[in-house]
Amino acid sequence: MKKDDGSSLAIGLSLGLIFGLLFDNLALGMALGVALGASGAFAIKKKKTK
Repeated sequence: MKKDDGSSLAIGLSLGLIFGLLFDNLALGMALGVALGASGAFAIKKKKTK
């Protein structure tokens, strides 16, 4: 099985940072970005195993 390269986590974190900059709350943006990236990686992994 191929190992995940972490691209979904990087995309989620960058989107979260943009969200944090727009709303002047970087800590919340980073937390949301990591959560979105981790859930995206899980969804992609689950989709590929079907």
